[in-house]
Amino acid sequence: MRTLVIDTATEACSVALFTNETCIAGDWRMLGRGHAENLVPMIAALPEKGRAERVVVSTGPGSFTGVRVGIATARALAFAWGVETFGFPTLALVAAMARSREDAEVVAVAMTGGHGEWFVERYQADGARSDTASLTPGQAVAACSEHLVAGSQATSLVARRGFGQALEIWPDAREFALLPAKALQPAPVPLYGRPPDAKVPTA
Repeated sequence: MRTLVIDTATEACSVALFTNETCIAGDWRMLGRGHAENLVPMIAALPEKGRAERVVVSTGPGSFTGVRVGIATARALAFAWGVETFGFPTLALVAAMARSREDAEVVAVAMTGGHGEWFVERYQADGARSDTASLTPGQAVAACSEHLVAGSQATSLVARRGFGQALEIWPDAREFALLPAKALQPAPVPLYGRPPDAKVPTA
């Protein structure tokens, strides 16, 4: 099974091509912005231009534009190639990467959100996890008691509360094989982590 993996939900942008569980090629870039301009050339640079038997994409939460770009590209490629597309939560990949690096079962993930808030999710040893929440930094500190904190805001969270270990990392499609199979979702839809700012006008 050949799998193309796309992650554009955060400031980082990454792609990877897998044969079964083995990453045969990939690219990771800290872009900040410009995912739409960089993503397709990054995929085209992969072997056979990234062609695969399935396409897997991060669904967020993260940048509104980044999430939409990734999912739209994944759907377009899957349609063109006549293959299935799947999604996975961005924070789940960060948690899996953290567990691999630190050999830890319990981890909190804190990633940059919108309007000065952080996207937070907590993973326990028994496999249970909290709902993804968009919290102010103060709320995030109060919510997370886990020793290990991973993500783009890990250092800030650990510094604010005064204890624990920070692992400042961003999701990386090249580490997709670390993600539990149960994290995959058919027909990916965006996960924004907070309600949209725009409101539908009422009569």
